[in-house]
Amino acid sequence: MERQSAAPPDDIAVVLATEGPHGPVVHTGNRAARLAGITAGARVVDVKAICPDLRVEYADVAGDRVALERLMLWARRWCPWTVMDGPDGLILDTTGADHLWGGEAAMLIDMETRLSLLGLTTQLAIAPTWGAAWALARYGPVRAICPPDQIAARLAPLPVAGLRLGGETLLLLRRLGLKTIGALAAVPRLSLTRRFVRAPLAANPLMRLDQAMGNLAEPVASPAAPPRIRAQTRLPEPVQDPTAYLAALCTDLCAQLTQHGLGCRRLRLTVYRTDGQISTLDATAAAASHDPAHLRGLFNDKLERINPGFGFDLITLDAGVVEPVQTVQVGLDGKGQDDLHLPLLIDRLVARLGARAVIAPRHYGSHIPERAETRGDVLGTAAPLLSVRDQDRPLRLLSPPEEVRVIYAVPEGPPAQFIWRRQTHQVARYAGPERIAPEWWTDRPGTRLRDYFKIEDHSGKRLWLYREGLHGDGRGADPRWFVHGMFG
Repeated sequence: MERQSAAPPDDIAVVLATEGPHGPVVHTGNRAARLAGITAGARVVDVKAICPDLRVEYADVAGDRVALERLMLWARRWCPWTVMDGPDGLILDTTGADHLWGGEAAMLIDMETRLSLLGLTTQLAIAPTWGAAWALARYGPVRAICPPDQIAARLAPLPVAGLRLGGETLLLLRRLGLKTIGALAAVPRLSLTRRFVRAPLAANPLMRLDQAMGNLAEPVASPAAPPRIRAQTRLPEPVQDPTAYLAALCTDLCAQLTQHGLGCRRLRLTVYRTDGQISTLDATAAAASHDPAHLRGLFNDKLERINPGFGFDLITLDAGVVEPVQTVQVGLDGKGQDDLHLPLLIDRLVARLGARAVIAPRHYGSHIPERAETRGDVLGTAAPLLSVRDQDRPLRLLSPPEEVRVIYAVPEGPPAQFIWRRQTHQVARYAGPERIAPEWWTDRPGTRLRDYFKIEDHSGKRLWLYREGLHGDGRGADPRWFVHGMFG
């Protein structure tokens, strides 16, 4: 089931966990987990005592947010204004759009149907205000529809948790006996105002109540959709080869990219055949670019893969993946220049050898030299491409570092002489030390720190040595010395 990405059975309690200050904590859970008494924020080790058969998976919070952002834009098929509502909700301003779907009830059924086809379980409601819709969707009946003159009546039996309040405020209201929104609304406002006059919005039941009733404005600030960048050419008669039109398409596309300050990573060339069929061709760049010649070169030796059929009369070029690109002025003529020398070389190698045959070093978030870069997919986007190494580090690192025998004048100082590869090297000058501590979240307990020295010997050879450990640090015997790299 896991290999097929199938959901677990409904009777199995499953939670998604995130890292907390004292170990993994519950991020969310399915219905079986909630029925077992498992709540968000509880420690995983504690809830396993309640439910020994609990299944724990780690939550991809960043990936879920990206998916929710895409779903927010996808939901604009029903109305033009949509916005994210926390990590698990969407708000749609359907004012004036419900009649296009046959009414509000029919629109909710269409939403539920389409979202279920995506594998999503929904809780839907329509109300005149954001707060009322939030409460009815989570605590009201299925596909609730609230008219403008019935907000107070519909919200009255719902629990006070429907007002989007924090946990401490909910606990206080329950201790006061205010368990429903109707009971809270019946309390004199002056008494609640004195208690919550300085409370923030998420802890102020009066402000949340006013938002739900429509007495306090809460407009939908819908973010703008990313621009759809496309170039197309309509032909007067069918042709068999798009080569003659590709340069103009790339020029038009790059003009749009430059206008929005973007660069393209993936392109899709589509030809629409006269027999109604569509043929597509995809190309990927190593770095975001808005250079027409660069994007045109991505299709070299690929156009013959297109099946023209009996000809095509419409060609489109779409920018699939775009990224912000900063153009820096490097000359007095005012023109910008993008550093595309390495990406151009990579794209040529990929076109000749294939994407799987070419790998590239990429930056990695570590200050340990041998971990500061990794090798992976040359066309991937997980980490920035490593093009220029730090000038304070050697161009070549030894893997693994080679141990040397060192004679030094001062135990904590640089070496005066060392033997490496059966040769004795006299130290003429040095610079350092540069201390690099072990990464406690990755390294084993007892890992020793390093002191790096840039060494130049009597023959002019420049090396990068480090001392592993210190005298009396309690983590081993005498310090050991290693050659880690060589400067050019």
